[in-house]
Amino acid sequence: MDIKEAITAADIDRIVEMAWEDRTSFDTIYDQFGISEAEVIKIMRKSMKRSSFLMWRERVSGRKTKHAKTSEAQRFRCSQQDKFKSR
Repeated sequence: MDIKEAITAADIDRIVEMAWEDRTSFDTIYDQFGISEAEVIKIMRKSMKRSSFLMWRERVSGRKTKHAKTSEAQRFRCSQQDKFKSR
């Protein structure tokens, strides 16, 4: 996938925001935008200052929460959470 063709500037901003959040997994970003972990890293590298990128990269390297398959069982879901869903 060519990142430049398919993604708008607003999408890149949202991808950076989601990647910066510790709880948002790379799998979630892939589901929403079709961007792999390696492509997210490329976007982060291009969009951030070097020091910010290195700090982010160090923080997310090896984090279990950045991969949905390993963190799904540990999530708490309140019984009231779906109560107000629109029908």
